[in-house]
Amino acid sequence: MSNTDLRKKAIDLAKTSDKDTGSTGVQISILSARIDNLAEHLKTNRKDKHSTRGLLQMIANRRKLVKYMKRTDAEGYVALADKLGLKK
Repeated sequence: MSNTDLRKKAIDLAKTSDKDTGSTGVQISILSARIDNLAEHLKTNRKDKHSTRGLLQMIANRRKLVKYMKRTDAEGYVALADKLGLKK
C-alpha cells in the first residue's frame, strides 16, 4: 500500500469533519498507520538501524500527542483509542 493510500485511510478513520486533516486525533491516526507499516518493514529487515531510530521517534511523537489529547479531550481520546486499538 502506498503512503498516500495509507494516509487517506488513516485520515478517514479519525476525522471529525470533511476538512479535518490536522487535528490531534488525525495526527495520532496517521502516526499509528506509519508505525504499523514501519514495524512490518523491520520484521524482515532487522538490521535497519536508521529505520529503527525513525520508528522510535514516531512512537515518542505519538506518545506526546496522546498525552496532550488525554489532557484536552478525554472523551475524544477514548473514542480514538477504541478505533485504533491503542492502550488506554
